[in-house]
Amino acid sequence: MIYLIVGLVVLGVLAFLAGFFREKKLKRQLDMGEITELPSIKQVEDMECCGQHETCEKESLLAAVSKQIEYYNDEELDRFRGRDSDAYTPDEIEEFREVLYTMREDEVAGWVRSLQLRAIALPDELKDEVFMIVGERRG
Repeated sequence: MIYLIVGLVVLGVLAFLAGFFREKKLKRQLDMGEITELPSIKQVEDMECCGQHETCEKESLLAAVSKQIEYYNDEELDRFRGRDSDAYTPDEIEEFREVLYTMREDEVAGWVRSLQLRAIALPDELKDEVFMIVGERRG
């Protein structure tokens, strides 16, 4: 057990030193004009999933995946903010259904996340349909 702990500590120190010397080298290259800026993390926002997650984040229904609100030509649904999911009239449910079935299947998960971020509850009558569409996309 002690060997495992010592090994992890040594590995941590080596990782720290490697990062320290890499940063020092990059700053020296920047000062000498070999590079114009320090490398940074780039956010990839393409239509394809990266393949690094068990479930593609673009297909997730959880609002925690993204904090960016995106509208899907559904601004009129903002008037339902704060309403319970079981408190919609049949006509209001049909408004949601119309938006749902006029978008591409790959947009449905993003739309549901957008509704959650906007504090708009999806009507109970549509939840099964949404889960079916998203589930079919996941395969």
